Amino acid sequence: MAAELGRAIAHVNLAAVERNCTRLARALSGGAELCAVVKADGYGHGAAPCAAAARQGGATWLAVATAGEAAALRAAGIDGRVLVMGALTGPEIDVAAEAEADVVTWSERFVAALAGRPLRVHVKLDSGMGRLGTRDVDVARRVVAAIDAAPGLTVAGAMTHFATADEVGDAFLGEQLATFAPFAAEVKQTHPDAVIHAANSAATLRDPATHFDLVRCGVAIYGLDPFQRDPAEQDLEPALDLRSYVAAVKPIAPGQSAGYGRRFVADHLTTLATIPIGYGDGVRRALTNNADVVVRGRRHPLVGTVSMDNITVDLGLETDVRCYDEAVLLGDGVLAEEWARRLDTINYEITCALTPRVERRYHRDGV
Repeated sequence: MAAELGRAIAHVNLAAVERNCTRLARALSGGAELCAVVKADGYGHGAAPCAAAARQGGATWLAVATAGEAAALRAAGIDGRVLVMGALTGPEIDVAAEAEADVVTWSERFVAALAGRPLRVHVKLDSGMGRLGTRDVDVARRVVAAIDAAPGLTVAGAMTHFATADEVGDAFLGEQLATFAPFAAEVKQTHPDAVIHAANSAATLRDPATHFDLVRCGVAIYGLDPFQRDPAEQDLEPALDLRSYVAAVKPIAPGQSAGYGRRFVADHLTTLATIPIGYGDGVRRALTNNADVVVRGRRHPLVGTVSMDNITVDLGLETDVRCYDEAVLLGDGVLAEEWARRLDTINYEITCALTPRVERRYHRDGV
């Protein structure tokens, strides 16, 4: 048993990633295609393995945030269209070009920096996110014209990004859509091959009017709910489990404590298990006295301070738990969305926070 365990292992089910992509692709309207977003090492799941699974599930595009991420996909043998969505420095432009990636711009100055390379360029209109992109439609039009005039460059698309798509019932999604759609139609009229895209996972699931030619789904392809509820409500399968094992089991008497700062002091005789995983692996310190761990199919409360390398859980006085039993921190009913609620954050941050010290093991259905 011990040989099969590990101190901190993320089991990633690539078949679940594939099925999530198939589910999303089938829901698209008007012939829209699926772009799987695999930035931030596939939201902590592993970019290249998840990219390959996404392609098998029907994704025709991939998207990343940086040129280095695009280069890493190519080095791993991943082909097909890759869109770099983030800002680029001069050296990064060359990396993106070498990776044959599409890039994004919103200024004539940046078009000049891109010129001379064989690059497909997407023009970003800031319809309300307030980050990258131009808010001025006239500037966006001039950027399109500058790309047309620049050697080597091709207008490959027009895009925007929604700020509140995950807030069901808000009106701002509609306002952003109304801002973006006329510009998108102009680009499409003059550049029929340009790809129009706007929707993230939440918009994809919420409103078919956002689908255009392409949707960019990130969190949903990993089986995480963009609305921060239960992924099953959207017919999504979480692809990642986080597991460790029981390293020690010992009784604790009233008045005895566990962990830094004595933030757990027993008020009755009970039994504690020490599990060798901690915030050095991505189990946030704010989960101190604020999480459950599954051992032998039962939830046990995490007690005491989460340290860098260890946590402790309360097994109760009578327990059949033994050293080298598997401990499940995410999975077996404990969702990333649960951690997110406890931490007042979002599920994206839960999986992205898993550090390189966590070994990723890949499989297809069944650990």
